Amino acid sequence: MIIYPTLELMDGKCVSLTRGRLDEPVLWHVDPVETARGFARAGAEWMHLTDMEGLKGGDANNALIREIIRAVGIPVQLGGGFRSREAVTRWIDAGAGRIVLGTMAVQDPDGVRELAKYHPDQIVVAVDVHQGRLMTHGWQSPSAISAEDFIAAFDGAPLAAILVTDIDADIEDSDGSLGVISGLASRTRHAVIARGTVRQADDVARLRYIPNIAGTLIGRALMARDVDLAEALALARPSPEPTAEFI
Repeated sequence: MIIYPTLELMDGKCVSLTRGRLDEPVLWHVDPVETARGFARAGAEWMHLTDMEGLKGGDANNALIREIIRAVGIPVQLGGGFRSREAVTRWIDAGAGRIVLGTMAVQDPDGVRELAKYHPDQIVVAVDVHQGRLMTHGWQSPSAISAEDFIAAFDGAPLAAILVTDIDADIEDSDGSLGVISGLASRTRHAVIARGTVRQADDVARLRYIPNIAGTLIGRALMARDVDLAEALALARPSPEPTAEFI
């Protein structure tokens, strides 16, 4: 299972959102570029970056994102307000390892499937679920389509992964049930990345035993030092299972 240490950027700073609200960010007094480099030094194979300015339609973080992509030394999975194929292609050309698409995938699934064919294994589709409903526009708007049907629409596309967020668990800061994520993971052949479920190291160990969970994002817990990245990476690595000895 891959651990994706996560940075959320707003106005050039590292933040976490309070209950998913863009107007109530928790500010972390750390240097974004050096923090990203620290992820790589700890042994991370990937990192995830969310551009909160992009969610609002802005581009104030663009230069910083490019600097992180150049400096970090590991692939960067980038999300945050993508609304056009041109923007996706531009960031892949700028060095992003993967692009995460949510609202665009709901509004233009044919276009996203075409993007996935043109950029195989570089497109991740985000599935954000709140009270059983698929949400769009940064968790603000419910969609008429169910999460299950939405996932099924991309069955044949060469996606890198499906990123599933149980918004109920994420915004309530509760342990939450893994039922939403495990249920959706069972409905797709794509690798599934979980978000919003890790608050302590034991949560990583639990995720390892859910079929088809290929990774998890860890953001706030790393910033708050509730989770040590090196420990999480060690827990996520495959370990040899005991085998019976035959005489």
